[in-house]
Amino acid sequence: MAQAMRRTSSVSLFATDGKPHPLQDTLVVVTLVLGAVAFVSAMFHSLHLLSSWAGLVGILTGAYGQFISETTRERFPLVIGLGASALGFFLGMAHGGLFGGLIG
Repeated sequence: MAQAMRRTSSVSLFATDGKPHPLQDTLVVVTLVLGAVAFVSAMFHSLHLLSSWAGLVGILTGAYGQFISETTRERFPLVIGLGASALGFFLGMAHGGLFGGLIG
């Protein structure tokens, strides 16, 4: 029986659809960088302004990136960056908040 042979592609968790996604890739990089900054700066009590603002912006960029992402390759690092941003944001808020005595 003659059947059309289909080339089996490798199954990968990070497989792309073969199309470029420059906006999504940019949001992934921005979210990861902001998440790293927020997470690292949250370890220092005096850097609460940096950690809370970087975390907040990282959460917003990561959420928008999740909203428009098309592949798992984009979503996986976005979740990592979102988690780091959220942790940095929450610790920054606990150490003094977004304005930290500058207002009020």
